[in-house]
Amino acid sequence: MACRRFLVSGKVQGVWFRASTRDEAGRLGLQGHAINLADGRVEVVACGDPAALELLERWLWRGPELAKVDGVSAEDASEQAFDGFRTG
Repeated sequence: MACRRFLVSGKVQGVWFRASTRDEAGRLGLQGHAINLADGRVEVVACGDPAALELLERWLWRGPELAKVDGVSAEDASEQAFDGFRTG
């Protein structure tokens, strides 16, 4: 199992980005969270199969239909215990 932290910038708040990320992460079998940050970005922390994390990162560059993603930064994160995938 691996964990990654993604910071997604652009028009990513108020466009169902977090809920759509939760749905995509669930489809990929990942656990973690997606939360809005005060600076307008969305933080996504996801844990699971490394191949699934790569697929999630590709999806984050697109996001849901109403989003306009300008950038996605990614870094390894320490393994965390999550129960499913939550938004906040």
